[in-house]
Amino acid sequence: MNNLQLRGASSLHESVRQELLKRIKDGTYPSGDPIPSTATLGEQFGVSPITIKRALRDLQTAGALIAIAGKGTFVKEQRRFLRELDVWLSSMDNARVLGFTPSMRLLSVTREKISDPTMSVFSPPDAAMLCVRKTILADNLPIMYDATYLSSDIDDAIVEEFGERFVTDALERHAIGIVNTRIIIDAAPAAGKIEEIFEIPNGYPTLRRLYKVTTTDPGITIFGVVESPFDRLACSITIPSGPRSERRATTKK
Repeated sequence: MNNLQLRGASSLHESVRQELLKRIKDGTYPSGDPIPSTATLGEQFGVSPITIKRALRDLQTAGALIAIAGKGTFVKEQRRFLRELDVWLSSMDNARVLGFTPSMRLLSVTREKISDPTMSVFSPPDAAMLCVRKTILADNLPIMYDATYLSSDIDDAIVEEFGERFVTDALERHAIGIVNTRIIIDAAPAAGKIEEIFEIPNGYPTLRRLYKVTTTDPGITIFGVVESPFDRLACSITIPSGPRSERRATTKK
């Protein structure tokens, strides 16, 4: 199938992009599989490697392909998960209701300072805190990377539970409840551990949820950030109906 006729687009690279996307959607290139090399695609389409690379770059930006250094370019799995914005910090039961099986993988428990400049809006302490890093998976696919910070004086018995439970769940098992939660949502380019966990290139757009949780224990305030590729996770929120003044009062509780 050499020198394919490319029509229906204003430029060669757009025609190549459309044809590659068609092959992805019809299963010619299955999810998770590598696509042919730039040289092979160039021969098939009868265009230069530069044209192929430009089309591939467009599809990577759109989230259809993913390039892994030293391995090649692969069709990205097109699954997007939904979580309720007001419960993702705790129980996993909601995830099951929404149609996927959640699990978590503890990556590390260290002591370090909060360095993310966006977190300054929460006025975190300057001292080193206990940092719990984990990956949240849905049906064995990583969907969230969570870095949670809290007092380094936390009881060892509670720390031992962080590997199998969310931090807030572990605290509640020890009669430490949640009083208030603040959330900031922003976007940031992927860097560091995020690239490895999600197999995405440096700079890939991610969605972040930064949070501060106050608890019934005055000595325990939780800070953290959850990060996901922009096309892997979506959040929903339920806003109560009624007069605007009542909604404001409900939000502040």
